[in-house]
Amino acid sequence: MIELAYCTNMRASNPRLSGTLLSFDFGHRRIGVAVGQTLTGTASALAVVPVAKEPDWRAISEIVKEWKPVALIVGLPLGADGEETDMSRDARRFGTGLEDRFNIVVFFEDERLTSFSAGQRFVEARARGSMRRKDAAQKDAMAAQIILENWLQSVH
Repeated sequence: MIELAYCTNMRASNPRLSGTLLSFDFGHRRIGVAVGQTLTGTASALAVVPVAKEPDWRAISEIVKEWKPVALIVGLPLGADGEETDMSRDARRFGTGLEDRFNIVVFFEDERLTSFSAGQRFVEARARGSMRRKDAAQKDAMAAQIILENWLQSVH
């Protein structure tokens, strides 16, 4: 079984966590990034960072420097049965890399179905005319937004 209790305990030990948050939807080709605020409980899609052999740490560093988050949230892609997968282990390694590089606490959030929800939001945005097919990579940032929204709802 996964260690979501670790995340819950971390949340409980930081009840006054206040400020800007960054969320990451880790992938092997792209990493979606979202920004949010604990005060308003809102999140917005922010950016998509490319991944070659490893994440573009320079781009991530620029985002972290600009937004100065109090915490980072990384989506944890669990299997349908709630068990860890190879991808969730890669996401955990990415989260560890974030914590090691930036010395900012990292929380993991179950991200099952966020890609599906982001896809639906993208289709709706295209129907409204606010996005085009060429913006499809933004689905990763939308997934990061959903991860952060879910985390904010479960904490506040």
